[in-house]
Amino acid sequence: MPFLRFKGFEKAKLQSVAPLIIEEFARIAEVSEEKVKLELLLVEQLTNSPLSLEIMMFPREQNKHDEIASTMNRILQKQGFENVHLFFILLSPELYYKEGLPLQVKASR
Repeated sequence: MPFLRFKGFEKAKLQSVAPLIIEEFARIAEVSEEKVKLELLLVEQLTNSPLSLEIMMFPREQNKHDEIASTMNRILQKQGFENVHLFFILLSPELYYKEGLPLQVKASR
């Protein structure tokens, strides 16, 4: 956790830049690289949909979200991915469960 979920991206190009994405995301979000999860979602488009990156994570200060978005966009543009829609899905530690327990409770054990 956090999860970076890519939709509509070419797998080989995304895999080649994955280490840089993980490294930069971890640095900005101040989490270990091992915690950053990348996923390529295979979706069947029913209408013309843009490339998108959804980031599911716990909230940070606005400037952190801004820096993450800017950095991810820059990295993706350098790989030829243009006009990527990037958005955050903010999670609550009280509503994130591992082994049936809220993350905050599990962490305190």
